[in-house]
Amino acid sequence: MSEKDEAPQMRSAEWFAREGKHGFVPRSWMRSQGFGPELFDGRPVIGICNTWSELNPCNRHLRELAECVKRGVLLSGGYPLEFPVMSLGEPLMRPTTMMFRNLLSMDVEETLRANPIDGVVLLAGCDKTTPALLMGAASCDIPSVLVSGGPMLNGRFRGRELGSGTDIFHFDEEYRTGRLSGEEYAEAEAAMSRSAGSCMTMGTASTMASLAEAMGIALPMNGAIPAADSRRRRIAEEAGKHAVALVRNGMSISRVLTRAAFENAIVVNGSIGGSTNAVVHLLALAGRVGVELSLDDWDRLGTDVPCLLDLKPSGRFLMEDFFYAGGLPALMTRIKDLLHLSAPTIEGGTIGDRLAHAECWNDEVIRPRDQPVAEQGGIVVLRGNLAPDGAVLKPSAASAGLMTHRGKALVFENAEDYRARIDDPDLQVDADTVLVLKSAGPVGYPGMPEVGNLALPAKLLAQGVTDMVRISDGRMSGTAYGTVVLHVSPESAVGGPLALAKTGDEIVLDVPGRRLELAVPDAELERRRAVLTSFEPNVQRGYGRLFTQSVQQAHRGVDFDFLVGCTRLQASKVSF
Repeated sequence: MSEKDEAPQMRSAEWFAREGKHGFVPRSWMRSQGFGPELFDGRPVIGICNTWSELNPCNRHLRELAECVKRGVLLSGGYPLEFPVMSLGEPLMRPTTMMFRNLLSMDVEETLRANPIDGVVLLAGCDKTTPALLMGAASCDIPSVLVSGGPMLNGRFRGRELGSGTDIFHFDEEYRTGRLSGEEYAEAEAAMSRSAGSCMTMGTASTMASLAEAMGIALPMNGAIPAADSRRRRIAEEAGKHAVALVRNGMSISRVLTRAAFENAIVVNGSIGGSTNAVVHLLALAGRVGVELSLDDWDRLGTDVPCLLDLKPSGRFLMEDFFYAGGLPALMTRIKDLLHLSAPTIEGGTIGDRLAHAECWNDEVIRPRDQPVAEQGGIVVLRGNLAPDGAVLKPSAASAGLMTHRGKALVFENAEDYRARIDDPDLQVDADTVLVLKSAGPVGYPGMPEVGNLALPAKLLAQGVTDMVRISDGRMSGTAYGTVVLHVSPESAVGGPLALAKTGDEIVLDVPGRRLELAVPDAELERRRAVLTSFEPNVQRGYGRLFTQSVQQAHRGVDFDFLVGCTRLQASKVSF
């Protein structure tokens, strides 16, 4: 059957294949850009969804990648049309990019619904762009391919290899304690970020790029190829070709993002020491595509997966080294027995097909199964009277000696309270104290910022203390480390038990027993609840107001309640 015969099956045909004025108008306006009539002969229209922005340095090279995608689409007989959407960059956006993840997903969804697009290539990079683009495409159940911008080249400073985020925390501690001068601090600043791309540690950007690959919605090596490497452009071209094939084969995103794909992602997250942020992103994405997924699945499937990737913040190396060692396919061959090898991929084959010829070239970077970086690489889910709906902790980035701990709480009511008091030399705190931060959840901040890995008090850093138990209803950067309990649900701002914690209360952390308890009698907690003041969000208008009114809690992925589920794209009614 010819492409022309297939045209009525294309959604875009409702715009470009119609007779009379309803076809004349869209074709005429598109031809004002110099497009020839052969592009309207029924070939698939592939949208190139671009999160390029100079306000998002991680994504500043995506315009170049878009041109490579266009080339691939044209080579395969498709019609490429690039369009911009909101760009979410961690370094600059406030109060937090997490607040805008759902907004970007809506931008993607509504752009796809409103325009003559048959399939889409999603150009992502910095942390929240990946889940947001996938969530928007999943809501439409459109044929989709994800292409990540790739990690930066390794940072280098005075003989040290620097990793984004992870070494910032180290430098901050050295600077605050006087071991690093202001001049040296500035020099390190210039040496850390030296190319286009996202964090070269296993932060959220690299985690989500890798998990997209593990789920089959991105091509092999998507997670690890450096942004500066020419092979990143090659993968973009291939993505354009595959997008055309997906449309012709009727392969929508829901046929790739199956329950098996999500289970593979959870297992892979453990093996790479992935970011805790992956929890909320995959929960939200699963909700959009109609796959049942819960915190219990994270604990059941991922906790006991060994971390085999020796990469910061859990290990020593960086993403560039991971690529040279063989990337995610090489690592996945070492955990094949834990994966659904029959899960489909965008190439038309299976995950097992991808791994058939993968090899590891460096056993130091990608460890053998019997020499893991950590026995428990996955995310631990904790519950108890302090987190009845769950909280998470990343064992591979935590201190083994703090996995079972009992200590008195030092409570900070919000981020401002923490900043005002943490370096007070008279602060009543020691190494056994449990630092507790309230009002950092989806509603409380708002937006659930990455503030959970609270910097330790300066007086304790000076004493050589390197880790403490920290608890909050916020998140932490995937580049961060420490014994940090996150995503406490329900959050304090909506009356969760965290709101009842007071300085001096004893808190029990029992990671082996999956327990997080406030050791306070029930009667006392009820007394405190009776006098608890209701929280008033500090945003009264616009998107911020919509967010606080509609956002779900962390254990449900922090998505909007009205966005759960998907409705396959249909051609919109003509408006003239």
